[in-house]
Order: sequence, then structure tokens, then C-alpha cells
Amino acid sequence: MGCAGSRDKVDETSKKIRKPKAWKHSEAITRAQLTQMREEFWDTAPHYGGRKEIWDALRAAAEADLSLAQAIVDSAGVIVQNPDLTICYDERGAKYELPKYVLSEPTNLIRES
Repeated sequence: MGCAGSRDKVDETSKKIRKPKAWKHSEAITRAQLTQMREEFWDTAPHYGGRKEIWDALRAAAEADLSLAQAIVDSAGVIVQNPDLTICYDERGAKYELPKYVLSEPTNLIRES
């Protein structure tokens, strides 16, 4: 009886992560603008609540390839609700929401030459 609840939690925390679906920004942006948006988000993210070490782990996962990101999320004890990392929780139940722009590039990114 109690084991069934434990098993659900293990299944929930071990959810495989994947890249977010393709998305489009409201207007075409440059890589520099995207980088600035990401930096602003990560600088302010701990003020949204939750623990700084979880935010740090989520940033590392967002900036890593999928296999390393999976290892980071698993070792930090992050509970992944959406496989694309847009909604996660820590072991204490704090919610962490990541915008798609920190996880992938928009389809209308302006390529600078």
C-alpha cells in the first residue's frame, strides 16, 4: 500500500527530459537579444521563490545537452512535471517555471553573419 505511493514518486522524478517543441518569439530577435533575455531571467529567477541551488541546477541543465541535463536534474532531486523542463518542482514542493527562451532557440532567430 505505502510502496505504491513511493513508486509513483520514483516514476515522476525519473521522467525523461526532452527538448521543447519549436516556438516562435513575438518578433524576430538576434542571438544577442536572446542571450540578454536569458541572462535577465537567470539573474532574477531566485526572486521567484524556491531554492538557489535548484535554480542553479536548472540553469546548468538548460545549458547542457540532454543526457547531461538528465543527470543534473536527477542528482539535484528535481521533479519534472513537463518533460521539456518548463515546469518542475523541488523535493519540498516549490514550483519552478522556465520560459522556453532559456531552453531553446526560437524559429525566428535572426542569424547574424
